[in-house]
Amino acid sequence: MLNNLTDTEEGDGGPNSQGDGNPKESSPFLNSSDATEKSQQYDGKHMALFEEEMETSPMVSTMISSLANYSSLPQGSKEHEEEADNEEEDKKKKKPVKAPQLGTLMGVYLPCIQNIFGVILFLRMTWMVGIGGVIGSFIIVFMCCSTTMLTAISMSAIATNGVVPAGGSYYMISRSLGPEFGGAVGICFYLGTTFAGAMYILGSIELLLVYILPQAAIFKMEGLEGAEAEAAMLNNMRVYGTIVLSFMATVVFVGVKYVNKLALLFLACVILSILAVYAGVIKTAIEPPDFPVCLLGNRPLISKGFDVCAKTLESGNGTVTTKLWNVFCDSPFLNATCDEYFVNNNVSFIQGIPGVMSGILKENLFGNYLEKGDLVAKKGIATVEGPDDTLTNSNRYVLADITSFFTLLVGIYFPSVTGIMAGSNRSGDLRDAQKSIPIGTIMAITTTSIVYMSAVVLFGACIEGVVLRDKFGEGVNGNLVIGTLAWPSPWVIVIGSFFSTCGAGLQSLTGAPRLMQAISRDGVVPILRVFGHGKANGEPTWALLLTAGICEIGILIASLDAVAPILSMFFLMCYMFVNLACALQTLLRTPNWRPRFKFYHWALSFLGMSLCLSLMFICSWFYAIVAMVIAGSIYKYIEFRGAEKEWGDGIRGISLSAARYALMRLEEGPPHTKNWRPQLLVLVSTDVEQNVEQPRLLSLTNQLKAGKGLTIVGTALAGTYLENHPQAQRAEQSLRKLMETEKVKGFCQVTISSNMRDATSHLLQASGLGGLMHNTVLVSWPRNWKQADDLQTWRDFIELVRETTAAHLALLVPKNIAAFPSNGERFSEGHIDVWWIVHDGGMLMLLPFLLRQHKVWRKCKMRIFTVAQMDDNSIQMKKDLSTFLYHLRIDAEVEVVEMHDSDISAYTYEKTLVMEQRSQILKQINLTKTEREREIQSITDSSRGSIRRKNPAVVTTQLIVTEEQPGVSSKVEKPEEEVQLIHDSTSPTSPATPATPLTPASEGGAQTPGSAQVQMTWTEKADGEPAKPPGASTPEGIKDIFNMKPEWENLNQSNVRRMHTALRLNGVIVKKSSEAKLVLLNMPGPPNNRSGDENYMEFLEVLTEGLNRVLLVRGGGREVITIYS
Repeated sequence: MLNNLTDTEEGDGGPNSQGDGNPKESSPFLNSSDATEKSQQYDGKHMALFEEEMETSPMVSTMISSLANYSSLPQGSKEHEEEADNEEEDKKKKKPVKAPQLGTLMGVYLPCIQNIFGVILFLRMTWMVGIGGVIGSFIIVFMCCSTTMLTAISMSAIATNGVVPAGGSYYMISRSLGPEFGGAVGICFYLGTTFAGAMYILGSIELLLVYILPQAAIFKMEGLEGAEAEAAMLNNMRVYGTIVLSFMATVVFVGVKYVNKLALLFLACVILSILAVYAGVIKTAIEPPDFPVCLLGNRPLISKGFDVCAKTLESGNGTVTTKLWNVFCDSPFLNATCDEYFVNNNVSFIQGIPGVMSGILKENLFGNYLEKGDLVAKKGIATVEGPDDTLTNSNRYVLADITSFFTLLVGIYFPSVTGIMAGSNRSGDLRDAQKSIPIGTIMAITTTSIVYMSAVVLFGACIEGVVLRDKFGEGVNGNLVIGTLAWPSPWVIVIGSFFSTCGAGLQSLTGAPRLMQAISRDGVVPILRVFGHGKANGEPTWALLLTAGICEIGILIASLDAVAPILSMFFLMCYMFVNLACALQTLLRTPNWRPRFKFYHWALSFLGMSLCLSLMFICSWFYAIVAMVIAGSIYKYIEFRGAEKEWGDGIRGISLSAARYALMRLEEGPPHTKNWRPQLLVLVSTDVEQNVEQPRLLSLTNQLKAGKGLTIVGTALAGTYLENHPQAQRAEQSLRKLMETEKVKGFCQVTISSNMRDATSHLLQASGLGGLMHNTVLVSWPRNWKQADDLQTWRDFIELVRETTAAHLALLVPKNIAAFPSNGERFSEGHIDVWWIVHDGGMLMLLPFLLRQHKVWRKCKMRIFTVAQMDDNSIQMKKDLSTFLYHLRIDAEVEVVEMHDSDISAYTYEKTLVMEQRSQILKQINLTKTEREREIQSITDSSRGSIRRKNPAVVTTQLIVTEEQPGVSSKVEKPEEEVQLIHDSTSPTSPATPATPLTPASEGGAQTPGSAQVQMTWTEKADGEPAKPPGASTPEGIKDIFNMKPEWENLNQSNVRRMHTALRLNGVIVKKSSEAKLVLLNMPGPPNNRSGDENYMEFLEVLTEGLNRVLLVRGGGREVITIYS
């Protein structure tokens, strides 16, 4: 049996089998040339069960290779990762290339080492130790290194959670926190990298002009003091910095490959320089170098300008003055007039580098912060200063060039620990990125942290304090202070640090434009799209120009100490959001969060984020606020103008979690009256093309909501979901487009059911979620409800009114919605009139207040009318209402309208008669033939009897004679009496006049123009008399019919009373509010007995007749406004 089954399956799928005769289509996921062959392989497999799904769901066996190789991601995964303008480049990149071979050492560790060690280590580290002390400097280094270590842990978790293409921190943050945060932080990271390039260039110029080639200065500083010397130095930095920046930008533009080839050379310079420092430290323990520092009293002297550290020298001929004497005295003779401090204090010299075993560490443990212009003095040496001794010859002493404090040191030092993203930027070149990035980055940070912390201790243990505080080495013959410690020569450090800073500057000018290009091509910041273009080989030319321009701003600042805190802000903000991204992903526990790096925790990420934020304000609260404002502005710009991106980011995840938490809290109970606001369910109808028929309904929604609270715009479709799903999608798109046009913030919902009544009911029941439910329904008045072919519309409307009442929902029904103002209109004056007939929980008070918050209705004044009966005290009512409004904090005019009891007028009876006759006729539409004949007979008999009693001479009354074909016996074809319902579709329907079977005659017997012509024909043929011609009917005859008192006696007295009320109220409202911009009115409830539904619509028509804009309001059965705070 098994063999037979196998043979059968093989036969069915074999090449000679006829099968169904339909060839299999290849999968769209497979672009290879042998796709057809692979698709044919399905026939020979046991996969017949999945044959019909092969087009959309390819076989795993054919997809597994492309899934494993992230360079050829399947469609769908790729679409939301790359913009369309990258696709052409991607196709070019699909050429066979050599597989990435870089390991952890060459791919991550050494690049991170090169980027972390920088200009600050060589130019400012010793000065920081001298100013802040060993303890203070160690705290700074520990804080900064801890921040980068925690950030590296978070970065490792993100980088190992899937494939990270080149883009580094920008890619990780944008895909974890969304386009808004990603774009903002990406631009901050770009600015930080650009200013880092400026800092490295300034560092290289400082090395060149101060230590390597001072005579190259264009603005000479010799003989200048104070501000003049400082200005000359800054101008030199600006000129040379601009020249070097132009040269570097040209090198980057010509070819990045040269920069990459020189990277190893620059890295070798950095490593050799650091090794030279450690070698020098070891040598100081054996044989300290000879670097004497000349002191006058306790003040170190600038070594330039004298050769011997002494006032006089003994020679064979006597005592001879030295060059130092000439510096402080007015002549070389011993009787010359000299500086008072020079006379009172002795000249001595100390060793600048006493050695690691000298015990100098104790003196350097604590900080010695200086003001700008303060003397750098050695502690523990006696000095004689006069009470009025002023500082003279200040250009001969070593002075502090800036005011120093702890937070300044943090800002200057932090750039020396940046560069931890170098490994993640090279993820595309790594053999195993998910293994190399965490190990290489953390090992690099560990190595550099050990070097920095040991350097703080070793500098404090080897170098004299006054030398450490001598920023430019003026007391040690103009040598770089760290160079004095190096072995075998200070020039090893000077040359090595110069090349390393030049290399770091080139790397910054290479990386920053590519980062800008990545941001531009993502399209999240529309204004930056031009910078995504470049040369034919993809080099970002425009981004390079922008980078050079921003870098020039840093060059013009010209001070390394001023530029360093700026880039510290941007890097700290970037690291802060890396930590935030990891913490959010960990706490949200999204299913896709599965990092291979397991040694992370959300608490560590939050600690890192807190450290970054703290360091930002420690460095400079001003720069921190500026950086946040820049990032916030970019965020809001992307939010409002940027492209819509769906990257599955964590912010959407946290929004979902926050929404779930808030919804669970809302379930705890209904909102307090103080928190009540209309949460609208707006019911709109669509035409055949699924376009909204009442767009002004959404304008009114916007004016009511002003962007606050919940808004659900829903529409109903008749049919089945499977067949009408495309129409539902079109309707939803139409709703979204209209909501965007009308600036309505909310949700849209389309429901499909077998009929419109059920679909609307489903919308009413199923909209909302949990406690976030609608409490108010906004639906337009059915304007064409009187038409014979539109009977279901008003029945559905009345059922909706009943359902909202049963569900305790408020109901708002705008009548004549087309006349309502759009959002662009403005009312410069006018009134919003509220007719408060019955208490509805305060809805009538709240709605005008909400409307007047919108600019359309802002200048309208509010008037409140209430009705007093015979037994009411209208004066007291007005006083009480004014007091109530005062407590509600609502400004409005108050008026009490007195409606005295009066007899029911003849017009009321006529209206009621017309209404009831029309209602009886409308009932016939859905009756069977037999029922219709029986109903017609009863109506005709009762009507004829009434007429005979009133006017016995008139036996046959004919309003319209039905033409009969001659020769055809009507006794066979038709019943003896018939009622015909004729609707004149050409005449427009006026909302002011209800459709009537017999239009009531006014004075003169004229019919109301524009009324819907619903007419009744009575034809009597019992005695064989021919029908009377149409001309036999006269207006006087019609008037006689309406004056028949017995007709009135048969009317339903309840309907008569209701019509009487509607007419009386309408007359008063039209009199008082005909000029009002909007009238709000209590909406009466539908009758309990469904047989009177059509009468209910007539009552509402009569009630609102003659009013331009009416908003009928039904409360939801609860108080919505309160006088309490």
